[in-house]
Amino acid sequence: LILPGGLGVRMDTHAYAGYTIPPTYDSMIGKLIVHRETRDDAIATMCRALDELVVGGVKTTVPLCREIFRHFHFIKGNLDTGFIEEYFVD
Repeated sequence: LILPGGLGVRMDTHAYAGYTIPPTYDSMIGKLIVHRETRDDAIATMCRALDELVVGGVKTTVPLCREIFRHFHFIKGNLDTGFIEEYFVD
């Protein structure tokens, strides 16, 4: 487990380096939160934080989140409730 850090970055989790995730784990291992003055800065900070975040041993939504935060329509704010289904469902 490698957690991101830096200005405006907060990771809420009970996990720590060396922690073994049990087979019956809660699917929410942690929550990554960023806060910056502008939306553009917040997106850039989230992208950096997601790139720094490493969770081993289980599948996570981190790869999907990386794609979402870098997607043209997300960056431009052209979103609706069908965004994920339209651009990310196979």
